[in-house]
Amino acid sequence: MALTATEKAATAGVARSIGTGRRPKVPRSKGARELLRALPFLTPSLVGVLLFLVIPVVFVLVLSFMTWSGAGPFKWAGLQNWTNIFLFDNAAHSLGVTAYYVLLNIPLQTVLALGLAVMLNRKRRGMAFFRVLYLAPYLSTPVAMGLIWSWVFDPRQGAADRFLALFGIHGPAWLSSSLWAMPVVAGVNIWQFLGFNMLFFYAGLQAIPSSLYEAAQLDGASKWRQFWRISLPLLNSTMLFVLITDVIGSFQVFDTLYVLTGGTGGPGDSTQVLSLQIYNVGFQGTRYGEAAALSVLLFGVILLFSVGQFLFFKNRTTYEFS
Repeated sequence: MALTATEKAATAGVARSIGTGRRPKVPRSKGARELLRALPFLTPSLVGVLLFLVIPVVFVLVLSFMTWSGAGPFKWAGLQNWTNIFLFDNAAHSLGVTAYYVLLNIPLQTVLALGLAVMLNRKRRGMAFFRVLYLAPYLSTPVAMGLIWSWVFDPRQGAADRFLALFGIHGPAWLSSSLWAMPVVAGVNIWQFLGFNMLFFYAGLQAIPSSLYEAAQLDGASKWRQFWRISLPLLNSTMLFVLITDVIGSFQVFDTLYVLTGGTGGPGDSTQVLSLQIYNVGFQGTRYGEAAALSVLLFGVILLFSVGQFLFFKNRTTYEFS
């Protein structure tokens, strides 16, 4: 079979390389060339990730096996910090309180955000105004919102008790009750982040082709059936993002809870979440090794829940439409 001119040249080049004892030149792959071109642009971000993410995570992991008061030398402690956080720092209780807050917050916030998105997805006048209105609380700082809501739930001059008094109802001591304190904190968080999650569900609904709804309507499917058979399955990718970000944020709740409860975790440790316990052990008790161990524990729990959600949605998610 006759060789083309290009094949003859390549064969001659390989033969010369073999004759001289040198390795033949292999064309650099396209991916490697693109990586070299992109490396100068990626370097600033890679340096930022290394300095502000990778190194701090490794430092906290190492610190969890050491004792340090913030001023003296580091001393190796082995597993002593991990033993102390369960025996003396009540880490199991804080983890349970955090899980209780997540269960109060995530289901209701997700359902309400999805319901709002469905309502605002209708083509009616004034919907843009309501979308901005529901998003406004998210644009406010959590500390400022915490101060306002602490006034609303004040047991003496609070607006909540005054409103209930109009109907002859005597409101409880909201933030001084171990029964009501955590639901109040969860309610404030739901109010603030409801519009943020609604925005993602709304964007997901906008991405679903209208032809699917038209075909379902021709087949006689009701609005409720269209939601369960079309909207909800095709929102799985959005649902995955919303749930993961909400779960991570809920496990790390601190600022609003700190303002509402004064950072004490009270009443009776009923709001002593894990992030608040980390703050108290580390910055109040200057036991940074134990605080690092609590941080690693929190990281492990968040990672476990995130991986679980990815596995659950792995075969249930559609990212594109054909």
